[in-house]
Amino acid sequence: MGAYDAELGAAVERAQQGDDEGFVIAYRLVQPGLIGYVRGLVGDDAEDVASEAWLEISRDLGRFRGDGAGFRGWTATIARHRALDHLRRQKRRPRTSLLEPGMLEMPGGHDTAAAVLEKLSTDQALQLIGTLPRDQAEAVLLRVVVGLDGPASARVLGKRPGAVRTAAYRGLKGLAAKITRAGSSGVTSGARRTLKDEK
Repeated sequence: MGAYDAELGAAVERAQQGDDEGFVIAYRLVQPGLIGYVRGLVGDDAEDVASEAWLEISRDLGRFRGDGAGFRGWTATIARHRALDHLRRQKRRPRTSLLEPGMLEMPGGHDTAAAVLEKLSTDQALQLIGTLPRDQAEAVLLRVVVGLDGPASARVLGKRPGAVRTAAYRGLKGLAAKITRAGSSGVTSGARRTLKDEK
């Protein structure tokens, strides 16, 4: 991740100096992992929560100090706080929708087949991660999906690095066992679970 973090650090530095293209590059580098992490926390509301996180990130960008790896950790912390806020709001007032999901989505200018295959594999991976205990699921999401190291993941979760490494190890070991049991399909049956489903 050295070259990736170097490119990200340079983009963040440019963005902090007011360069819009620097912010766009930083967004493109961080968003895929961040949205995967948030989707594991809140499920289908991930886009809304990630948008809230990016509003805060852009507002507070001038206060950030650090390199590319630090920026990934900082953005994950902000996204986690917005996700937990979202989950608390949902517990207080359940949301109802008058529109069918996907009704307002417009087709994009990208390869639809590739997008479907990518989403399918991402959804399958998040479905499997969602079957893990909460501490293991968050540790795996931060370590594998966002790409944070042990200490950075520990800062995001407010735990000791050893505890996060252990949770990630146990989670990955559990995922490997589930994949082996599931056979060649690599997906377990059952509904997808997120932190939203936990009490």
